[in-house]
Formats: sequence, structure tokens, C-alpha cells
Amino acid sequence: MASKDQMDALFREARKAADAAYAPYSKFRVGAALLCEDGTVIAGCNVENRSYGLSICAERNAVFQAVAKGRRRFTALAVSTPDSATPVGPCGACRQVLSEFMGPDAQVRFGGNGPAQVETTIGALLPLDSLHDLKTP
Repeated sequence: MASKDQMDALFREARKAADAAYAPYSKFRVGAALLCEDGTVIAGCNVENRSYGLSICAERNAVFQAVAKGRRRFTALAVSTPDSATPVGPCGACRQVLSEFMGPDAQVRFGGNGPAQVETTIGALLPLDSLHDLKTP
């Protein structure tokens, strides 16, 4: 389990990633940072396209970068949405992708530009994830 200091640092990395987001259409920047099982932190940001379905969320961007670097297990995630006054959690597609690589007890923190932040787990974000029962080793 990540400590409060580790989660604070992870959230700062997510905030830095949000600064790099390419969001000219929505004007809604998102940054995500994953804590890998080996202690490595990998961040991603949202990247939009004028064909909106071709855009990528920050959370999936981080996961795909991590997988490309050989990481497959993550213990914590932080998501920063600095263009929102309130915390905004991962979308359904991201929750599904995250559950592929994170156990139900993996920590998640998300927050906007205000002081409010949400602390939860992947299991709480994607309850009754029966697909884990079908996953092959």
C-alpha cells in the first residue's frame, strides 16, 4: 500500500502530466500517474484529435506507456484534472483497462483544481469485475 507521501508525490506527477496535455477542443486537461509494482512512476496525459473518437485518455496513455516499457502491475494511480473545480474520476473505458493491470485493492486518488480529492480503489470504481475470473495467467 502506498503511503500518503507516495500518493501526494504521485498526484504531483499527474498534475505535471496534465500540463503537457493536448486538449485544444475540450480545453479539459487530464494527467495520470501510475505507481508500478517496482516503484517506477509512469505518467500520461490526454491527447485529443479533431476526430474525437481517436483521442486517448490520460489513464490509458499512462498504462500503454508502462506496458511498452515492460511494466504489467500497478499498485496506485493518481489523476489530476486542473481545469475542473471538482474531482473527476476515470471514465468507464479507463476503469476497464486499469482493472486489467491493477488489483481491486489498488489505490486511486483523483482531484481537480480545488482542495477536494477522492481516495478510493480500483475495486470500488469497477465493482463486480467478473472478467478477472476469466483472465488467463
